[in-house]
Amino acid sequence: MPDPNGFLRYDRRLPARRPVPVRISDWREVYPPAGEELIREQATRCMDCGIPFCHDGCPLGNRIPDWNDLVRTGNWDAAVESLHATNNFPEFTGRLCPAPCEAACVLGISGGQPVTIKQVEVEIADAAAARGFTPRPVPAPSGRSVAVVGSGPAGLAAAQQLARAGHAVTVYERDDAIGGLLRYGIPDFKLEKRHIDARLAQLAAEGVRFRTGVDVGVDVTAEQLRAEHDAVLLTCGALQGRDTPETPGRALRGVHQAMAHLVAANRAVAAAATGQPGEGRPATAALPDGTPIDAAGKHVVIIGGGDTAADCLGVAHRQGAAGVHQLDLYPQPPQTRDEARDPWPTWPWILRSYPAHEEGGERVFAVAVQEFVDDGTGQVRAVRIAEVTVEKVDGRRVVTVVPGSERELPADLVLLAIGFEGTEQQPLLAQFGVVRNARGAIDARDDWQTDADGVFVAGDMHRGASLIVWAIAEGRAAAAAIHTYLGGVGALPAPVGPRAQALAAR
Repeated sequence: MPDPNGFLRYDRRLPARRPVPVRISDWREVYPPAGEELIREQATRCMDCGIPFCHDGCPLGNRIPDWNDLVRTGNWDAAVESLHATNNFPEFTGRLCPAPCEAACVLGISGGQPVTIKQVEVEIADAAAARGFTPRPVPAPSGRSVAVVGSGPAGLAAAQQLARAGHAVTVYERDDAIGGLLRYGIPDFKLEKRHIDARLAQLAAEGVRFRTGVDVGVDVTAEQLRAEHDAVLLTCGALQGRDTPETPGRALRGVHQAMAHLVAANRAVAAAATGQPGEGRPATAALPDGTPIDAAGKHVVIIGGGDTAADCLGVAHRQGAAGVHQLDLYPQPPQTRDEARDPWPTWPWILRSYPAHEEGGERVFAVAVQEFVDDGTGQVRAVRIAEVTVEKVDGRRVVTVVPGSERELPADLVLLAIGFEGTEQQPLLAQFGVVRNARGAIDARDDWQTDADGVFVAGDMHRGASLIVWAIAEGRAAAAAIHTYLGGVGALPAPVGPRAQALAAR
């Protein structure tokens, strides 16, 4: 039984972040490990509700009240088992997911303080990692083979599920290292790469094979892949960045997609970690052609208000930017949930401040870029912005500029973090005989197969850019469908269907 008075005795509390002057001088994670006393105290706040709406907030079906109570009573081994029963990589989700489960927590009703579910989750996962992830014994080989194209969280979750069912799994990754956006898209101050490496060691011990530097559709054809494997799962993500080609000055030097900046920064940090040039402070981040894309000493403007923009903000601080402005098209959200707009337990539109925001920079709301200003040599020197109003008319967004509100912000580096338009148009699509839909994603039938028999799709490539919990959930569900397709014995867990949607107001 839970402690019926826990939420009355303890307030919501998170571990203290590392001091700003210290953490912006390195690339280590912002949060230090929390003490066991704090985590047990926070887990005690869980009421183990008769109807735990946190389950509805999380697509993985995590047994949140169960492992909260196990932590409360000090039964960490059982908490680890309960957590891994539904989530292959809780140390990833506990660091990277914005926690819709907390938005759906019963303690959050009417502006209350939800349980720190995400923090409890990551501490359970880290406790397991400290002991070393034990490979799960693999049953007798099924004699069937699966190719997983893409090594982000959806692909890795599917690979582990299928390998544990006895199938031979090979993961193909066009980059030089496994992990997808976890490896080169997420900065180390949010996810140190040792966490990825620990899981990859476990997957390898369970029989998963990894092939890096293989661009399917270029280095190996779809026909070859289908000839070598009994099924193929596409989990290539949704990396087609949204752009603003119509904005004057978009072609100027110094205006880049946000992911170009994040990938370059991650590569520089990785190079320093392996003793390559840049020991100590990472070498200057650069594009593949050698063009620098480092914020050091520059005035940086980040366009966008989401997670990717906040990641760019944190990177800019650590690279030594002279100043940073983050622009958001929409007005500043309220500090608390608007029950009329976003009733509990749906995901609320509120002001979300990330650790990077307390490190510096200025957020500017309700503005739109009118022009990227040339310095006369083809290099951006400023952005001209204007205040705007945004409204919905017949379901369409209408942006209106406020007359006389234009002004300039200095800008030596501009980063576009305005979302993604779906999976990239790449040779493998035509070779497999699949096409992008109007959202830039790949449709799936009820059994997760695409229009090509034996070719499945999951994660952001199917769903569009979304949360890591949805990627893992879809990877697990697609693995279950592939297992059935291959005639596997029994059934694997399938937490979501291809048309599942996040909890939302109607």
